[in-house]
Amino acid sequence: MPTLLQLDSSPLESSISRELTREFVKTWKAAHPKGTVIHRDLAANVLRPLDAGWIFSSFTPEASRTPEQKAALAFSDELIAELEAADEYVFGVAMHNFSIPSVLKLWIDQVVRAGRTFAYSESGPQGLLQSKKATILIASGGVYEAGTPAGALNFVDPYLKTILGFIGITNVKLVTAGGAAQVMSGAVDRETFLRPTLERVRAAVA
Repeated sequence: MPTLLQLDSSPLESSISRELTREFVKTWKAAHPKGTVIHRDLAANVLRPLDAGWIFSSFTPEASRTPEQKAALAFSDELIAELEAADEYVFGVAMHNFSIPSVLKLWIDQVVRAGRTFAYSESGPQGLLQSKKATILIASGGVYEAGTPAGALNFVDPYLKTILGFIGITNVKLVTAGGAAQVMSGAVDRETFLRPTLERVRAAVA
């Protein structure tokens, strides 16, 4: 049976990006009633940044690691195991300062590991998470999609597609709810704003 990994990164429980992931998961469950959903709320427990101990441990051959080094990588191993177990992923991403939330960057630092999610070869780095697919659901206060006046300020789409591709995930869909500041200001009600995006989220499941 298929497995979906849901990752939420907004610090706000009422965020638009979380509403998008909830709709995605609801639609996915209807399509895969016997499937499994793994939910990782990155904002619920703040991840620690990488330190010297983590870095030295990750570059130490597995058979030579001390108990302390294994402990330093235990959380990273847990996160990578979730990636390996899932067939597809859905990311809920709020744009923060034209880029991704800091907790999502901390997660990326934990899972992009040589020998686990990518490997070096004579032809260069090779992603090890093959045959997976990802859907990235983005909420932004302004409109930053390609071709718009502020499109050059969007560092969310290119960065996430690049980093996912680096570890082997090249089947990536993006759905963006741009202009969410209208909801915050009261210029448009939330339901009206979200209706077309939720339709695209449901379509992305198929």
